Amino acid sequence: MGCFFSKRRKAEKESQPEDEEVQPKQYSWDQREKVDLKDYMFSGLKDVTVGRLPGKVAGQQFLIQDCENCNIYIFDHSATVTIDDCTNCVVFLGPVKGSVFFRNCRDCKCALACQQFRVRDCRKLEVFLCCATQPIIESSTNIKFSCFQWYYPELAFQFKDAGLSIFNNTWSNIHDFTPVSGERNWSLLPEDAVVQDHIPLPTTEELKAVRVSTEASRSIVPVSRGQRQKSSDESCLVVLFAGDYTIANARKLIDEMVAKGFFLVQTKEVSMKAEDAQRVFHEKAPDFLPLLNKGPVIALEFNGDGAVEGCQVIVNETFRGTKIFVSESKETAPGDVDSFYNFADIQMGI
Repeated sequence: MGCFFSKRRKAEKESQPEDEEVQPKQYSWDQREKVDLKDYMFSGLKDVTVGRLPGKVAGQQFLIQDCENCNIYIFDHSATVTIDDCTNCVVFLGPVKGSVFFRNCRDCKCALACQQFRVRDCRKLEVFLCCATQPIIESSTNIKFSCFQWYYPELAFQFKDAGLSIFNNTWSNIHDFTPVSGERNWSLLPEDAVVQDHIPLPTTEELKAVRVSTEASRSIVPVSRGQRQKSSDESCLVVLFAGDYTIANARKLIDEMVAKGFFLVQTKEVSMKAEDAQRVFHEKAPDFLPLLNKGPVIALEFNGDGAVEGCQVIVNETFRGTKIFVSESKETAPGDVDSFYNFADIQMGI
């Protein structure tokens, strides 16, 4: 027994004129703009300055490979970046949503922001880094790190497009998968290192149009000391709660504290639960619990003699009417300032 519908389709097909072409079906994925991979790659270059302007990468993957004596600037956000077999190159990467992976590179200097950072089979790299997770090196030697310190007008928006927080930066918390007994494969650059001595600004007319600054006071990412030795036994934890001006308030507080001679050690932006608040705020937790539903908090750690009192004065004078938690402990350990390290146990969910 035949199928009525199959007979009907057969009849319709036979009724079509022989010279009439049947148009293929159009699907939504056929309408997408075709991507030319060559637009998202620098390969086999030597002795040149090249780059991509803001808006030209727009979240695509990027590949840099087999380049020598080149200055490379990606002034845009991207999905992932892989850098293979490069020698004596300068590399700047705007925010990378996923991973940045250096493989088999040597004598390179770079500044970049990313979610994950990994180096394998490399030697003699200098990295000005903003990384949301613990940076990893493997089978590599003489890798030096410092805090990311960079500004251009589009950079803050690119951080948002890449889903990165400027306050989540573990640049100095390096994990070495292949440590050598009695040796250290990585170190920190001197604290007074001048960024432009390592990563010069671009010199081509096209790339000079990007208004770059490497001044610490203008850096989109707050410049922190990370795991450098603290200058004082006194530290201060500050927590700012979500609101319309939280980021601006955090930056202003950092500027005020640094201007008074205190050091920013580390920062973090996280969503907190009730149990987190109890662990961080201790007996003051009930005062701050209602504020946690508004969104992620920003935590700052400052160090220096008189940091607690100095911070309380600034908060009272500059942020009057804004609820801000300031630790009362004047010792790095034990005390309320230990609460900052409890933030390491809070899952980042911003």
